[in-house]
Amino acid sequence: MSHNYEVGVVGASGYSGIELCRLLAQHPDLALRFVASERWEGETVRARTGIGGAVGALRYVAVQRAVGLARSAAAVLLATPADVSLRLAPGLLEAGVRVVDLSGAFRLGSPEAYPAAYGFAHPHPALLAEAVYGLPELGRSGLGGARLVANPGCYPTAAALAVAPLLAAGVLADEAVVVDAASGITGAGRQAQESFSFAEVDEDVRAYRVLRHQHTPEIAQSFARARGRRVAVTFTAHLLPVRRGILSTASARLAAGASPEQLRAALDSAYGTEPLVEVVGSPEEVSLRSVVGTPRARIGLACATDGFDPGRVVIVSALDNLLKGAASQAIQNLNAMLGLGETRGLVFERGGEAP
Repeated sequence: MSHNYEVGVVGASGYSGIELCRLLAQHPDLALRFVASERWEGETVRARTGIGGAVGALRYVAVQRAVGLARSAAAVLLATPADVSLRLAPGLLEAGVRVVDLSGAFRLGSPEAYPAAYGFAHPHPALLAEAVYGLPELGRSGLGGARLVANPGCYPTAAALAVAPLLAAGVLADEAVVVDAASGITGAGRQAQESFSFAEVDEDVRAYRVLRHQHTPEIAQSFARARGRRVAVTFTAHLLPVRRGILSTASARLAAGASPEQLRAALDSAYGTEPLVEVVGSPEEVSLRSVVGTPRARIGLACATDGFDPGRVVIVSALDNLLKGAASQAIQNLNAMLGLGETRGLVFERGGEAP
C-alpha cells in the first residue's frame, strides 16, 4: 500500500481510539505512526486489540509525548476527553499538525454555551471560532485544508442527519422537534462505574441525563444552522443493553402546505449521491443490525395523513456510535482535510466496508 500521510492517535485505548487504529491499519493513504495511552503505555497494539501488521507492532506511549511525536506527522486524531483535547490541540496546531478532535471541546460555536453544556469556561475561543464542524453530508465546504475539525457527537450525528434536511427544505412546521435516541453501552466510553457494569445494564433500558444531556446544545446548533433560526428541541438519551449502535426517533409536524412526498424528496435530495447515508422506504427498515459494523447511517420516515395525529412526522435513523458516530466519521473528515476521497479506507472499490 502507498501511504502518503503519517498520523497519530491519542486516546488509543478507548473504544473510539481502538476503532481508529483498526481503520488506519488498512487505510491506503494514511500510515499510523504512534498511539498514545496512559492506560496501556509500553504494551503493543496487537497485544491489546489483536490488530496485526505494522500498526499491531506499535507500542503505546504516554500522552505527554504526543506533541513531540506528532511534529513529523500530518495529522493527529484526539480520541480524548474534552479537557485533554483542550490541553493538547493548541500545541499540535502550533507545530503545524492538523487535528481531528473526537471530544466535545470544539463542537459548539459559542464559548458561552460551554459552562452549561460541559461544565467549564472555554479557554481557547479563537480556536473555537476556527474549528470546522465535521459532519460532511451537511456541510463539507470548510473541511478541505482545515487545521482543526470538531468531530460531531454520536447522538447529534444521528439526529442531524435525520432532521436537518427537512428543516432546510422548510417542510417541517415551526414547532419543537422531539428526539428520543438509544445507544449501546460503548457510547458511555470506558467508565469503571457501577451503573455501567454488565450486571446493571443487562436486561434493562433506562433514560439518562434527562433535560440536561450535553449533546442537546449540539443538536440544537445543527437544527438552527439548517433552519436559519433557532429550533426548539427536546432530546432524551437512553441506554441499551447492547455493545454498540444508536437508534434515534425524531418527531415533528408537517409544515402547512407541505406534502408527505416533499419530506422524502428532501431526504433524497440531500443524500441521493452520498455513499455513507442511505434513505430507505420506511422507518421499519431502520435497525441497529443494518448499520453496526459499517460507516453508514440509515434513515427512514413516515408521515400521518389521517388517524390520531394527522401531519405528524416521524424520522428514524440508525448508525454505529463507534464508526459513523465517531471513528469512521473522523477518518472521513481527515480524508477531506488532506484532499483525499472521503471514503478512502472506509469503502473499498468493490463496494464493501472496511473490516
